[in-house]
Amino acid sequence: MGFVVSMLLAIFAMAFFTVQAQEFAPAPAPTSDGISVDQGIAYVLMLVALVLTYLIHPMDASSFNFF
Repeated sequence: MGFVVSMLLAIFAMAFFTVQAQEFAPAPAPTSDGISVDQGIAYVLMLVALVLTYLIHPMDASSFNFF
């Protein structure tokens, strides 16, 4: 009889601690981690450099006589 009572108490004790255990909700994913912003700025700067290169190149090419 004592063994059965001790086993029931052990089972109830384990069940009591698992019922009160809390599991926190995961943190929400970041909407913008900054990498996409940096990449966008880099693309815009590369496009500006490309446009400036093609605008400046004809002015440089006309002033040189290679032949």
